[in-house]
Amino acid sequence: MNASAALPQFVCDLLASVPRHGEGVHKWLFRTARVLHPYRSENEIAAVLAAAVEGCGRGVSAREIEDAIRASKVCAWNPRQPPPPRPAQARAWPKLNCEQREAITADGPGLYDLWDDSPVRFDDGEPRTEWIVDALFPGNSWLCVGANQSVFQTRRREDLRGELAAKALLVPSPMTARTGRTREGKISEHTLASTGPRRFLVVEFDTGTTDEHAALLRHLALHAPLALAVHSAGKSLHGWFYCAGQAEEITRRFMRYAVSLGADDQLWVRSQFVRMPDGTRDNGKRQVVYYFNPDCVRPAHAKSAKSAGGY
Repeated sequence: MNASAALPQFVCDLLASVPRHGEGVHKWLFRTARVLHPYRSENEIAAVLAAAVEGCGRGVSAREIEDAIRASKVCAWNPRQPPPPRPAQARAWPKLNCEQREAITADGPGLYDLWDDSPVRFDDGEPRTEWIVDALFPGNSWLCVGANQSVFQTRRREDLRGELAAKALLVPSPMTARTGRTREGKISEHTLASTGPRRFLVVEFDTGTTDEHAALLRHLALHAPLALAVHSAGKSLHGWFYCAGQAEEITRRFMRYAVSLGADDQLWVRSQFVRMPDGTRDNGKRQVVYYFNPDCVRPAHAKSAKSAGGY
């Protein structure tokens, strides 16, 4: 392969249209790596992708790029075929409805109001990670937790007791086993194949202020039970909506509405890591819980929410 060989125009166009953080950077890496395989070596693809995403609004690790290159190699584009279409799932998510978002956030309640409405509030500054996780995941489920995207483990809940406050990430649904196979066929403790049925649908807004995020989460709570709101210790809130037992078409309808208000569609993936409630980010900052309603994960409440027209 020749690194100086000309790339087809559609590949150049793809390289020139890197999405911003929250608009599908991870999926863009996979799609772009797929069409670069016929023209560049894996090392060259890594260098091209790293340079392209430098200004996307978030740090993209070498590991994430390498994973995209490996995963896309098995379905690399054949130059003898027409240019690949945009993936169907990417087309499925709606565009941002700026007018509706503005109507919700313009005079909406802010972060303090969300905290003030919380059925359970923590005022003493002590981490309550263990208690929160026990309420969200009763029993001794398999949980996948991580210090970051590269350092993670899946263990039984009781085997993780006392360790969670130091973790940054958690898969918001129980796992079915300690390990599973990745798309490349490798054994890993963090895979979609070993992620169980969806228990929580997590919504994150990367653009706007935390007051705007709080207003959007309170609005979405009119449509589904809001169990938790966690600050990322960065610039966003993660809203956990309880959805155990709901059909995928119902939860997807809810997620489509959230995406139309600016939510990151990547969190639709069941195995996607989200922020550990009251955990510790890798920069040492605490991921503060601003809203917690443990009652909404109890069967009686979930049933009444569904019968009242939730979702």
